[in-house]
Amino acid sequence: MDVVITYVNGLDPLWRDDYSRITHKEILSKRYRDWGTLKFLLRGLEEYMPYIRKVHLVVARESQVPEWIDTAKVNIVLHKDIIPEEYLPTFNSSMIEMFLHRIEDLDERFVYFNDDMFPVRPVPESTFFKDGKAAIGFCKVFFKLSDYKKLVFMSNRLARAAMGLKETWYAIRPQHICSPMLKSCCEELYSKVQPQILASLSPMREKKNYNQYLFLDYMYCTGNAVSRPISVRHFSLGASRISRICAFLANPSRDFACINDVTMSQKRYLSCRERILEAFERRLPKKSSFEKK
Repeated sequence: MDVVITYVNGLDPLWRDDYSRITHKEILSKRYRDWGTLKFLLRGLEEYMPYIRKVHLVVARESQVPEWIDTAKVNIVLHKDIIPEEYLPTFNSSMIEMFLHRIEDLDERFVYFNDDMFPVRPVPESTFFKDGKAAIGFCKVFFKLSDYKKLVFMSNRLARAAMGLKETWYAIRPQHICSPMLKSCCEELYSKVQPQILASLSPMREKKNYNQYLFLDYMYCTGNAVSRPISVRHFSLGASRISRICAFLANPSRDFACINDVTMSQKRYLSCRERILEAFERRLPKKSSFEKK
């Protein structure tokens, strides 16, 4: 199986110029800030998921690729390689997720990671796929109240419509963690609902956007996925003390850590960043083959 990682370095001046030119807005630092942790995601993949065939790093442009990455070992995928030109540039992760299945030489089985999710102890291959099916953690949502739940129902409705089925009175919300996917299922759904997907695209996040849930719902509805939670500990830098995050990384009780950024002062960001990097360095001190020697 392969791993696909979407990555943004919000400090890249060329990317920042594109952002300002298109959006005319101030950059939302908590969404695009680079914590310097990508190398530990790659080290974790090599250490704890050694069965991975290839890693694909999806970025907006060449200037986004960290200088320490060995591009002979990591397949660099530019947005223009998978997204139609008329929809670029984009700063919308939901939109990018609509086209991941178009990555060249992508394995039939792949796991999609955001860059804030990290394997921190051995993860068996069966965590993601078993008997030809993707193993996805789900929980049911019963009411159409919040915008988030509206998105869940929107994806459920289109996935079922692609199968000729009616909308259900409940929808299934995927677990917030890396997502195992089947390329053939993604391609099949895209071919069925391409007009609806293209009509939903926007350079910045909007309520009309579909996201990866669409493909996960379709895999589940077609019998190509089963519900089985993935072992993960979620941390929000707004709610969790740095000492707790560092203690977890030193002695993890779950297979994955997900560390979400929040709005904070530059001083606090730099302090948190230093401590988190130190904790990851102690957990994964050995350079991976994905890093230049």
